[in-house]
Amino acid sequence: MKKISLVVLICMFSLSIYSQVKIIPKPTSVEIKKGFFAFENQLKIYNSTNDSSVRIIAEYLKEILVSKGKVSSIQIFNVAAKINKGLFLFINKDLSNLGEEGYKLNITQSSINITASHIRGLFYGVQSLRQLFPAEFESKTGITKPGMKIPCVEITDIPKFQWRGMLLDCGRHFMDKEFVKRYIDLLSYYKMNTLHWHLTEDQGWRIEIKKYPKLTEIGSWRTEADGSRYGGFYTQDDIREVVNYAASRFVNVVPEIELPGHSVAAIASYPFLSCTGKQIDVETQWGVFKDIYCAGNDSSIAFLKDVLSEVMALFPSKYIHIGGDEAPKSRWEQCPKCQNRIKNNNLKDEHELQSWFIGQMDVFLQQNGRKLIGWDEILEGGLTKGATVQSWRGMDGAIEAARSGHDAIVSPTSHAYFDYDITNINLEKVYSFDPIPKELKDEEKKQILGGECNLWSEHAPQEKVDGRMFPRMLAMSEVLWSYPSKRDFQEFRRRVQQQYPVLNIMGVTYGFERDPLILSTKSNTETREISISMEKGQEGTEIFYTLNGTKPNRKSIIYTKPIIATDSLRLNIAVLAKGSENGFYYEREFKMNKATGKLPRLKTSYSKSYPAQGDASLTDGILGTLNFRDGNWQGFEGDDLVAIIDLGKETQFSSISCGFLQSTPSWIFFPPQLEYFVSKDGVEFRSAGIVTSPVSPKDVEMLVRRYRIDYPSMISYQFIKIVAKNMGVCPDWHPGAGGKTWIFADEIIIE
Repeated sequence: MKKISLVVLICMFSLSIYSQVKIIPKPTSVEIKKGFFAFENQLKIYNSTNDSSVRIIAEYLKEILVSKGKVSSIQIFNVAAKINKGLFLFINKDLSNLGEEGYKLNITQSSINITASHIRGLFYGVQSLRQLFPAEFESKTGITKPGMKIPCVEITDIPKFQWRGMLLDCGRHFMDKEFVKRYIDLLSYYKMNTLHWHLTEDQGWRIEIKKYPKLTEIGSWRTEADGSRYGGFYTQDDIREVVNYAASRFVNVVPEIELPGHSVAAIASYPFLSCTGKQIDVETQWGVFKDIYCAGNDSSIAFLKDVLSEVMALFPSKYIHIGGDEAPKSRWEQCPKCQNRIKNNNLKDEHELQSWFIGQMDVFLQQNGRKLIGWDEILEGGLTKGATVQSWRGMDGAIEAARSGHDAIVSPTSHAYFDYDITNINLEKVYSFDPIPKELKDEEKKQILGGECNLWSEHAPQEKVDGRMFPRMLAMSEVLWSYPSKRDFQEFRRRVQQQYPVLNIMGVTYGFERDPLILSTKSNTETREISISMEKGQEGTEIFYTLNGTKPNRKSIIYTKPIIATDSLRLNIAVLAKGSENGFYYEREFKMNKATGKLPRLKTSYSKSYPAQGDASLTDGILGTLNFRDGNWQGFEGDDLVAIIDLGKETQFSSISCGFLQSTPSWIFFPPQLEYFVSKDGVEFRSAGIVTSPVSPKDVEMLVRRYRIDYPSMISYQFIKIVAKNMGVCPDWHPGAGGKTWIFADEIIIE
C-alpha cells in the first residue's frame, strides 16, 4: 500500500472542512469539531450582556427565522450568567483584536455562541451562521423539518479591508427602491459594507432636491428615440427609507453627485449652470458630453452647495462622492467667466481650474464634517487636502494617492467593472485581483481602504443586474474580506457551487463564471474550408445552433463536432444551462476567402485593451458584430491601421474589403479614408484604390461598414497593404474634443 503524503492529507482535510463550511467570504480560520448542533423549531436567543444594541441583532435574527418560517417559537432573554443550551450573543470589549467587524462563532452540540467586540461583528457572525445552514433555510416555504443540523465548528474571522463595496448606477437606468433594498440584503449576506449609489448622470437626475424641483420635473426624464418617456427618481422619503434599511444591515450608503462633468440632466433643468446658458435636453446617448457645470459661474457653485446640503441631510455617510471624472474642458476654454477664474486665481490651465472647482466642494464638505471622494481624475491639476481617490483607470491613481498620503479605493476596469461582459472579466480574473499595488511601501499600503465592484448601467438595466453581478460579486467579497496571501481558485469555486442553490432560492438570476463559448476556426486554404469549433466554457451547459437565421433553442441542432464552412455562413448559437432555456446567445458570420489564415503583418500595434484574438484576428474568417467587445474587433487608439497580407504567391482577385465599426459616443470612428496598395514583391507597392467614410462621423448610431473596392477584371498580386487613417483626435463638436480617437477593424476579405 502506498503511503499518503502529509500534503495530500492536509489537502483532503481542507476539502472536508469546506464541504461543510461553504461560507463566502472565506473565514480567517476554521476548526471543525465533532458532532452537530440540531436546529429545532423552538429557539431561545440570549443577550448575555443585557445590551440594547445586542438586542437589535437578536431581533434581526428572530426576524429572519420567523419570516422564513423556520421556527414556530423564538424567545429573546437578557441574562448575565451562561446557560447551557440556546443561541448566545456576546459583546466583549476586550476582544479589540477583532476590530469592529470581526467575530468568533463557536458551535457546540448544545449551543451557538457568537462573540464580538462590536455590534457589527455580531451581525457578520449571524451572516456566517446563516450560510452554515442548508440552502432550503433561505426559502419561505414552511417550517424546516426537525433535526436539521449544522456542524460543530469554531470560526475566528477578521476582515482585511474596511471598504468593501458595490457601485450601483441608477442614473443611466432607474432602479426600483425595493430592488435597491434587495441588493443591500445581498451585500450584507456576503459581508460587503458599502453601497456606492450613483444618483446623477447626463441621462437622468434621480434624487429629489426640494430647493430645485426642476431637477426631478425635467432632469429625471428623457425622451427616447421612439418618442417614449423614460425615467424616475427617488423622493427624499424614499432615500431615508433606503438609508435606514441599509443601516439596519450595516451597509453604509455613499451617494454620488457628479460634478463638474456628467451633468447634462442638471443643465437641462437649469441652463444657467452651464457656460453657454443655452437650453439643452436630457441626454439619450451614452458617452461623455462637453456641457458641464460652469466653473467660472458663482451661481453654479452656490447651486452645488445647496444640493450637497440637502444630500448631507439625507445621508449620514462620512463620505460624499462627487465624481470628478470625464469632464471635457472645451466649454471652459471658450468661456470668459472660466478664463477669468483661471486668471484671478493664478491657475495654470483648465485642469487646475477643475482642481480649484472640486476644492470648493471639498472645503464645503469638510466644514460640514464630511469627506470627499472623487474618481482618479481629481489628481489632475493637484489633489485637494483630505480627499479620497477612487482609482478606476488601472491602479496608477491609487499609487499616486497613497504616495501623497491620501486614502484610496480601488475599482480598476481590468477586474472590477462588472458591466463588462464575462468574456472580459470572468470569475477567476476577479478572484485574482490584488487591491494593494505591489509598488507601494508598507506604510503607503495602509492608505488603501479597500475596493468596489462597479455596475454601470448603460447596457445593464435592472433586469440584467443579477447576471452581471453574480457570481462575480462572490469573488470580490472574498478578495476584500479574506485577502488570502495564497489563493486557491478551485477551492473557492467549490464553495461557489454550494452557493448556487441559495441564490436560486433568493431569486438571483446569476450569470456564468466564465465565457460560456470558446469559438475557434482553422483554415484550409487548399480546400477553401473553415473548420469552426465550439467548446463549452463552463460545465453544466449544452451548445445548440442554427444555420437558417433563427434563434436556437433546445430543439435545435446540438453541437457535437466541428462545422465545416466552404463559403459565407451565418451561425446562431445558444449556450444553455442543462434543463433550461436560460443562457447566452451569439450570432457569428464566417467568410472563407483568399486572405483567410494568412497572418497579417501589422505596422502599428493594436491596443492591449482590444486585442481581439491576437495577431491572426483580422484574417480568421470571423466577422465582428455590433458589439465592439465581442472579441473580434481589434482596436487602434490614435494610430492608423497599417497591415500587409502575404498571400504566399501571386493570386488573382477582383475585390478587397475590410470591416470597421463606428460608435462615436465611445470615441470609435470610421476611418475618414482607407487606401489599398498591391505589390508583387512586397517592396514596391502601388495604390489600388481609395475608399472614404460611408457616413458622417456625427452619426451616433452604432454602425458596421465594409470598405470595399471592386475591380472590373481580375488582378494578380502576392502582397496587399491596407492603410486606414485614424481621425487622431475627437473634433471640436465632440464631447471628448481633443481626446484620442479609435479605429476598430475586424476582417480583411480578398475575393
